[in-house]
Amino acid sequence: MDKTIVDLIVKKVLEQLQAEDRRILVEASGRHVHLSKEDAIKLFGTDELTPVKELSQPGQFLCKEKVRVIGPKGDFKDVAVLGPCRGKTQVELSMTDARALGVAAIVRDSGDTAGCPSVWIQGGNSMVEAPSSTIVASRHIHMTPEDASRFSVKDGDKVSVRVHGSRKLVFEDVLIRVNPRYALSMHIDYDEANAVGLNKEAYGEIL
Repeated sequence: MDKTIVDLIVKKVLEQLQAEDRRILVEASGRHVHLSKEDAIKLFGTDELTPVKELSQPGQFLCKEKVRVIGPKGDFKDVAVLGPCRGKTQVELSMTDARALGVAAIVRDSGDTAGCPSVWIQGGNSMVEAPSSTIVASRHIHMTPEDASRFSVKDGDKVSVRVHGSRKLVFEDVLIRVNPRYALSMHIDYDEANAVGLNKEAYGEIL
């Protein structure tokens, strides 16, 4: 085979591998609750939540336990609880969910709940109030320090990401979260996932 053709094939293969190496898994995050140990004990009698499925982020899991989230105008039954327990209870909704509950849809980074709406949470035969707990989570990307170096970003940066779903979109102000324990993935809520036509073939690309 002509050397020029071989070189061209090698170049195309390397370009394809490099492009795939920069693809980011995009996951849709449905409404869910992170419970504090105190609230878990009040609701279920224990802070040892029962794992039923590992999530993409190491150490995180879907729990057997489910809760009812109650707002001023409505409620959601069988809401997923994610473990392990955290220092403070946090409820994560989409903007559509927030309207259905009758609470303000405040976009915040995870853990930043000061001044956010309060809801009630029911689990088992008990109920607790979760003050300043409810957010619409900022779209974000989890990555390791090695990933951050590869993408030339750092923890706390905000980037634009083109998501290649069936309705391709560019999401702006996507927060970069860097930690050695993370696995590379971008998290968006169901409103955003529906807007982009998220499917199994979808992936993100930092611009």
